[in-house]
Amino acid sequence: MSAETIRYFDRASRTLKTEHIYGEKWLRLVYDNPAGRLAAWLLVRRAWFSRWYGWKMNKRVSALRILPFITKFNVDVDEFAKSAFDYKTFNEFFYRALKPDSRPIAAGDRLAVFPADGRHLVFPDVDTAAGFYVKGQKLSVADLLGQFADKVDAASRRVPLTKRGGNAASTFAGGSMIISRLCPSDYHRFHFPVGGIPSESKLINGSLYSVNPIALRRNIRYLVENKRMLTLIESPIFGTVATVEVGATNVGSIRQTFIPDQPVLKGAEKGFFAFGGSCMITLFAPDRITFDPDIVAQSAQCTETYAKMGERLGHAGIGD
Repeated sequence: MSAETIRYFDRASRTLKTEHIYGEKWLRLVYDNPAGRLAAWLLVRRAWFSRWYGWKMNKRVSALRILPFITKFNVDVDEFAKSAFDYKTFNEFFYRALKPDSRPIAAGDRLAVFPADGRHLVFPDVDTAAGFYVKGQKLSVADLLGQFADKVDAASRRVPLTKRGGNAASTFAGGSMIISRLCPSDYHRFHFPVGGIPSESKLINGSLYSVNPIALRRNIRYLVENKRMLTLIESPIFGTVATVEVGATNVGSIRQTFIPDQPVLKGAEKGFFAFGGSCMITLFAPDRITFDPDIVAQSAQCTETYAKMGERLGHAGIGD
C-alpha cells in the first residue's frame, strides 16, 4: 500500500491531484523496506538527527535553497509578508508569515475553521472510523494524549477534567477528530480552529518519525509515538477542544506564540513548526461539531482534502 501514489482532493478545484513529495526517494527507501525501517528506528527518529538537520537549515548558506524550492514546488510568493530575497536562512523562510488578507477567516460564531494549510482527514466519530490513511489502521485518543489522558488542566479554570466528571480521554471518547498534515511546501504556522481560552501547552516527548502517508500507511502509530504538544481550548460554543501539534523527522521544534489563559479569536495564530513536514490533530467532544459533508465523503475513502487555514471546517452541534 505504501508504494502507491499519494493522491488528495483539492477542495478549491474539486479535483483529485497527485502530491509532489519532498524527499520521496528517501522516504520510500526508509519506510518501504525492512532495512530502511531499521534505519528509521536506529537513526532517523532520533531527536539529534532532526537537530542536526535544523542546524543546517539555520545556517546562512541554506538561504541558497529558497529560490529553487519556491520554483520546484510552485510556492505563491505574492502571499509572503516580505520578499523571498529577505529571508536570511531556509528555516526563516520555512516558517514565514503571510500577508494578513491572504487567509480570510470564515465568518460566523458557530463555524469552526481549518487550523492550518494542508491535507486533512476528518472523522465524525473517532471510535467508529474505518481507518486512518488505510482501512483498519486506527489509533486511540488515550494514546494520542499520552500522560495527560487521565488528568489535564482545563483551559480557563485550571480545574482538572477529572473533577468535572471525567478525564481528558473520556471527554473526547466518541468525539470528532481532524488530522491536518502539512507538507514542507505548505505555510507552516498553525492557528486556533475556534475562539476561546487556551491552556498552557503540555509537552509529550517522543520520537520524530515521518508523518508523510508513505510512513503512516505503514504504521499509523507514528502519530502517537512522535513528540507532540497538547493544548485545551475552552470555547463557549464548541466546549472543550484539544489541539495536538505533532513533530516529525527534521521538525524537532514546535513553537507556541500565543499567551495562555487569554481569550483568542478563531483563526488567531497559535504557533509554528520549524523545518520539515508536520501534523496537527484537533479533537472535539461528542455532538459538538458537524464537519462539512465534502470533507467527510473524501475522508471515508481515506482520501485527504487539501484546504487552507481559515476555510470553514464545520458548524457547531449535530445535524444541518
